[in-house]
Amino acid sequence: MKKVDLHTHSAASDGTYSPSELIRYAHEIGLSAIALTDHDTISGLSEAIEEGDKYPDLEVIPGIEYSTVRNGKDVHVVGLYINYKDDDFKRSLQSFIDSREERNRKMCKKLTDAGMPITYEELVENNPGAVITRAHFGRLLLAKGYTTSIKEAFDRFIGDHCPCYVPREKITPEMAIEQIISGGGIPILAHPVLYGLGRDAMDELVHSMKDAGLVGIEAIYGTYTAQDERDMKSIAAKYNLLISGGSDFHGGNKPHIDLGCGTGRMVVPYEVVEKIKEYRK
Repeated sequence: MKKVDLHTHSAASDGTYSPSELIRYAHEIGLSAIALTDHDTISGLSEAIEEGDKYPDLEVIPGIEYSTVRNGKDVHVVGLYINYKDDDFKRSLQSFIDSREERNRKMCKKLTDAGMPITYEELVENNPGAVITRAHFGRLLLAKGYTTSIKEAFDRFIGDHCPCYVPREKITPEMAIEQIISGGGIPILAHPVLYGLGRDAMDELVHSMKDAGLVGIEAIYGTYTAQDERDMKSIAAKYNLLISGGSDFHGGNKPHIDLGCGTGRMVVPYEVVEKIKEYRK
């Protein structure tokens, strides 16, 4: 069976593999297609596409993952097949980048006020060229001895609803969907199971995003159980959404998740890509 992975990260955001290393690894393990979907940035795509040109049997799909907020909760939207070279798209993306920087500066102040001095400039200096995410905060907290692990950093300080967490402001899933569509891409609701919503709240989320132009949902994901996958496929069928899937590979930042298989059981068949291509036509 030909397999794909449509949700991955590189060092351009919070992964540990460079874009070219990621593509080489995808080829080594025999994937037929891979999407690079870094957080709120397209800076790694040119390198990934160029590396992919070396492997005729591997399709490299240009993508992005937007971090948005809905009702105080993080909701992520993946865009596949985006026109990342379009100047209008790049300009509109800047507002998302500005929002992330503002959030990160506020989190630095909260951590400093809590007795763990961290500056935004430190984060940028330690991660040149990367979009700063909470994973970078976690690594710096660990490096400075404020925590004993990145997991502790999230559990105690920077995870959702923790004392030093600051949500993104004014960036909604609908805004991400609109931007992805304007950039010629396919908007996909990322890992909905991870949001911890009940059945009714999940249904309402998907319904509202479908109305805004959502095309697909990650019904296959690196950490899903078999029941999670069945539930998400049922929602996809209810709202006539395409199925997408991916590991959410981050390299060493999520060592329990491997490319192409997640925690071990994930399989995303190539027909998922074929159906997305049919929709694009």
